[in-house]
Amino acid sequence: MTIRIVPLSLALVAALAASPSSFAASPAKPAGATQALPAADAAALDAALKGDWRDPKNVARDIYRHPEETLSFFGVKPTQTVVEITPGGGWYAEILAPYLKTDGTYVAAVVDPASVAEKSRNYYQRGLDGLQKKFADGPAQFDKATVVKYDPAAPVFGTADSADVVLTFRNVHNWRKASQAEGMFKGFFTVLKPGGVLGVVEHRATQDVAADDDTGYVSEAQVIALAEAAGFRLDAKSEVNANPKDTKDYADGVWTLPPSNKHPEAERAKYQAIGESDRMTLRFVKPHH
Repeated sequence: MTIRIVPLSLALVAALAASPSSFAASPAKPAGATQALPAADAAALDAALKGDWRDPKNVARDIYRHPEETLSFFGVKPTQTVVEITPGGGWYAEILAPYLKTDGTYVAAVVDPASVAEKSRNYYQRGLDGLQKKFADGPAQFDKATVVKYDPAAPVFGTADSADVVLTFRNVHNWRKASQAEGMFKGFFTVLKPGGVLGVVEHRATQDVAADDDTGYVSEAQVIALAEAAGFRLDAKSEVNANPKDTKDYADGVWTLPPSNKHPEAERAKYQAIGESDRMTLRFVKPHH
């Protein structure tokens, strides 16, 4: 599969902001150049993707999440320090931790249960416990993985200028709704080295949405604005995670689609035919000055 990459000028950014649906409207993935990894790194990534430790349910979603193309686009190398923000059940951790184990560092940044309101504490504690159990049960793959707990109201993801890459997959809508997005992006900027990469994958709205929007979608222009306000430069975007079948007009928002499948069983075939959401894939860089 090839990846469409569009280097961005200021003029193009302005054009995209004026017409945020332009990329979503085109399903074409022409044979544009990808930020290809060196052969040895690509082989190591392929080995991680084929690892028998991966949950079969996670492997089944590769056709929607395109991990090989996505991580290659972000330029993730096995020698780097990579911070994944709120990795959930560890879908990407199953790939990244083994990939980075020998020569790099994988950091899972999770919400500190002690930092949130008591009514939410159990939810975050269960998530943390589940991730730590996954790591403990697979020492051959995860014994070098690191967990960092952060306060979403004042997020710190590690020592300043210490990470090569920060990755976040389908989280921005949650942070916007909780009024935490600006602080999160500032935290990403702080932990990254100059020249470091922020990779963002997010459900893509066809136009700007309100901060309290509950569909799960966000516009590209809004994500770009958040990153640029924190100091990042938009480097490139990929259409590898685009899905033109996603009409984005469901009663239960993005959760209507797989993998959540929040829909009547009688409509299962309809939503399986659509697949997972249309997603933006954006690469930002922390400038050297």
